[in-house]
Amino acid sequence: MKEKLKKIVADAIKEVNSALKEADVLNVKSKFLGKKSELSLLMKDIKNMSVEDKKIYGPLFNKIKTDLELKINEKLEEIQSKIDIHLDETLPTDEEIGSLHPISIVAKDVTDILKRMGFTIVNGPEMEKEYYNFEALNIPKTHPARDMQDTYWLSNNDLLRTHTSPNQVRAMQKFNAPLRICAPGRCFRNEDMDHSHETTFFQLEGMVIDKNVSISNLIYVMEGMLKEIFKSDVKVRLRPGFFPFVEPGFELDCSCLICGGKGCSTCKNSGWIELCPCGMIHPNVLKESNIDPEIYSGFAFGLGLTRLAMMKYKISDIRILNSGDLRKLSEFNIE
Repeated sequence: MKEKLKKIVADAIKEVNSALKEADVLNVKSKFLGKKSELSLLMKDIKNMSVEDKKIYGPLFNKIKTDLELKINEKLEEIQSKIDIHLDETLPTDEEIGSLHPISIVAKDVTDILKRMGFTIVNGPEMEKEYYNFEALNIPKTHPARDMQDTYWLSNNDLLRTHTSPNQVRAMQKFNAPLRICAPGRCFRNEDMDHSHETTFFQLEGMVIDKNVSISNLIYVMEGMLKEIFKSDVKVRLRPGFFPFVEPGFELDCSCLICGGKGCSTCKNSGWIELCPCGMIHPNVLKESNIDPEIYSGFAFGLGLTRLAMMKYKISDIRILNSGDLRKLSEFNIE
């Protein structure tokens, strides 16, 4: 045994000394100290040794391992110290400073506002289960609302989430009630692209569940949030809207800030931008997550971060935001 160990140590030191690159040293380390190395296999035999041999070879194995690790680290430091890093100060430099994407800025603004209101930020997967995206939200397989969402189905029977609402279910099932969460994220739908529609867009899900929650609480939160985002009073309106996971359901619109409410291609000449589907959480959704609708009520909203960014920075075409064209994005001078 001792002769084997001597040979292992001699071979390891020889290969460490002859290594010229950092990668070579790391290969030596793996060869002699890795889990499948001869030294590791011999160490496993300690449990079968007599008590006397264990007292001899236990400390010996530890010393060999420590000495080899020290030798390897010294060699790595030696190689790294020889690397000559030369900075050519005569090379031209690009002094332009980049910035965050408009959607990233809006998402941070909104989450900061909601955090001050007591909301907790949560997230979930973009590749989602059918159960979370539809069934747990009161949208069974035969429900016509599925046809409205133009879903991208994947070969593993999962899907690309069509909204951030699955985060509602995941949060309710994890934390139960009372609850106050928001969840920003990317969503996907097979849309016909135009000035205000894209196949990839960003939403922020918001949800409050507690005792005696009402529609007035929803309106208060939405008006307060939009006022802080736009730094001014914003005209909003609620229209009746159908969403299977809320009852009653609403569409919250804000006046188009691009045209000042006069009508343009972005708002389809209506003067209003559909910004936020919302409503009181359907009792079936609460029951699905084991929350008693006789005790708790709540509201939920899905804020369109992409459209919010368009309003805030006067971006008339949604396709600009996903284009990656820095010439266009730099026009907004966002700091």
